[in-house]
Amino acid sequence: MGRRKKGNAIHGWINIYKPAGMGSTDVVRTVKRALKPQKIGHGGTLDPLAEGILPLALGEATKTIHYCQDALKTYIFRVKWGQQTTTDDAEGDVIYTSDVRPSAADIDALLPQYHGDISQVPPQFSAVKIDGQRAYDLAREGESVTIEPRNVYIENLTVTAHTQTETTFECLCGKGTYIRSLARDLARDLGTFGHVSFLKRASVGPLNEKSAISLDVFEKIDHSADLDTVLLPVETMLDDILALALNETEAARLRNGQSVTFVSRPDVQRLYDAGLDTLNEVNTALVTCKGKPVAITEIAGTEISPSRVFNL
Repeated sequence: MGRRKKGNAIHGWINIYKPAGMGSTDVVRTVKRALKPQKIGHGGTLDPLAEGILPLALGEATKTIHYCQDALKTYIFRVKWGQQTTTDDAEGDVIYTSDVRPSAADIDALLPQYHGDISQVPPQFSAVKIDGQRAYDLAREGESVTIEPRNVYIENLTVTAHTQTETTFECLCGKGTYIRSLARDLARDLGTFGHVSFLKRASVGPLNEKSAISLDVFEKIDHSADLDTVLLPVETMLDDILALALNETEAARLRNGQSVTFVSRPDVQRLYDAGLDTLNEVNTALVTCKGKPVAITEIAGTEISPSRVFNL
């Protein structure tokens, strides 16, 4: 008999709106203290300076965190022109200044260079590891370290407001993109310096501000009675993968770690009807039974193998 897990069996996602001035781990700690779940994790760190969407996974939903981390994210950010700081945001000390202020036309002309796959160097104050140590720890000790550039993906980058001193942008981007680096590099390409003076994460995959709950509101609700009003399904972050419904016998095999092979013509047709190409490629699919998630699977040909099983 397995050892009983400590904590409450709560499974799903909570879309928290993190306030500025609070660390992501502090938010996790607050929710953990309130709900006492068996497991909890978040789907991507937000800088303390930033506000916005911080998805929290509880219980079996933690098995889908990497899908959240890989999802496209929307950021609203403001760049203050003429000053570069040690942290590339408003919390750092000013290290370079310039009298140059870019025009709206200059910015619009530059933005196409920041669409698609681009190379960027993370900020000195970042969680990147250098010889086993976090870059921000080394930076706090006064060390200047060399951080290798990395490729990131920008789906879209547009200007939403512009003044002589500041410009507000909206950015839809992929995993690993540093908005502070983006602001720094935009400024340099425009012949000046700049840093992020405001940053908000407006969406993570399917989660946005409309479905978010503020931390203040979360702390005030009766969690024993109202948790269902804020708890999203375990499969929330799996919208972009194919889904396949199985019967109870097939689902039981997957739950036991066994593969299911479709051999009859009607069964193979079920794969095609679900949009799965059984001949040419390996597919990832969410398998359900009676509307309940069973497992994330890999489907090769007509064989369905579990990769992550949900204990629900």
